[in-house]
Amino acid sequence: MEDRYTDFTRKRMYILHELVKRYWNGELNTADDLEELAREIQAKYGFAEDETGFIKNHIRVAMGQDPKADPGFSDELDRVRRAERVRQPVIANIDGPCRFCNDEKCECQVGLYETRLYRRNREPVIENNKCLSCGRCVTACDFGAIADKVEFLPVIELLRDKSRPVFAVAAPAIAGQFGEDITWGKLRTAFKLMGFEDLVEVAMFADILTIKEAIEFNDQIRTEKDFFLTSCCCPVWINMVKKSYPDIRKYMSLSVSPMIASGRILKKLYKDARVVFIAPCIAKKAEIKEPDIEGAIDFVINFMELKEIFDALEINLRDLPPDDKDQASMGGRMYGRTGGVSWSVKTIVNRLAPERVIKLKPIKVDGVKKCKEILDKLSKGEKIDANFIEGMGCTGGCVGGPRTNIEPDKAAQYVNECAEESFILTPFDNQNVMKILEQFGIESGDKLLENEEMHGLLTRE
Repeated sequence: MEDRYTDFTRKRMYILHELVKRYWNGELNTADDLEELAREIQAKYGFAEDETGFIKNHIRVAMGQDPKADPGFSDELDRVRRAERVRQPVIANIDGPCRFCNDEKCECQVGLYETRLYRRNREPVIENNKCLSCGRCVTACDFGAIADKVEFLPVIELLRDKSRPVFAVAAPAIAGQFGEDITWGKLRTAFKLMGFEDLVEVAMFADILTIKEAIEFNDQIRTEKDFFLTSCCCPVWINMVKKSYPDIRKYMSLSVSPMIASGRILKKLYKDARVVFIAPCIAKKAEIKEPDIEGAIDFVINFMELKEIFDALEINLRDLPPDDKDQASMGGRMYGRTGGVSWSVKTIVNRLAPERVIKLKPIKVDGVKKCKEILDKLSKGEKIDANFIEGMGCTGGCVGGPRTNIEPDKAAQYVNECAEESFILTPFDNQNVMKILEQFGIESGDKLLENEEMHGLLTRE
């Protein structure tokens, strides 16, 4: 397994490791237990006495909570036990380390809207009304001045409550993230050992949304001048359009992301279910807290955090027997990399309207700067040779997310291999999808949007 940790990320993951291990084993019960952990971390890494508050704030953030000015621990563990959500902001500002940083160019990594960090400030300044939630600032700062909240300790409480099922739903970019020999089946076994009801492929819900967007494309693209903005799966791309290009927002699909669709549908099918999403990025933590879609997903854990959680719980994935299921199509699994959405939607457009005169012509852009370039052109009315624009905020798509365990090129290869291993070619061929639709009274995929309930589950306000 590659080590993609910066020096401070390694320290931060150690804090998470110890929190998870001790909380899981019932060894964190009082504020004194947290004080002891802080002292151990201080001794292990040689932090100065006046940096105690800094350590404790990182412990709080790793528990899913905000930093505090008060250095002492008080009700943090009680708040974990009561937590039904981890609240905004997703990215926490940590007081102190900016005073020691001499980086004159410390600012938003994408150079557009997001974070501005000012040298010698007590803490970073984040313009949340402009932030795209891409998370690049977090991974770039090796002083620990900013960090995304970790949402796993409240999940442990969910798993202890046996009265309701808890599902893990994982992004297709997870392929290969824990080793090339670690299959979906082995991961499913690991999640069941932890107490989850099941591990579900979010790609199965991408299949459903693929059908929706193909139907919408056929309805909306009538002339050579028409165009259609997608990828509903990327909150960074969605945020760019919403915040900076309101004039072309009307061309964007109103579909929710496959993640949100998975939570909404699972909670319809399973009473009192809770759903935890496994993501390659930080942006998904912000997405689940948006007012019009909040409540679909309860918590988000990213790949880097999950690796540490497996280690803390002494779960050796290679030793586990696989629990294999083919849940998603080749097309749905390809959502994990740039171009996957376009390929998948095109297969359904061709099935729905094989005689269509105006064919689907995609442009695929990845990385925030390239996304901005294409949106600038569209906003100015410049002609482009495409009618289907797929945007992904990370270079390479989801495989390039800031909380992945392996390099994007290698990850894209694993996503392609995993997609090719599916016995289901397109969303229309996915009997798992058809069984879900039947439970909503939908006879076939092409009738998807005629069902008011399903249409509501798949659409943003």
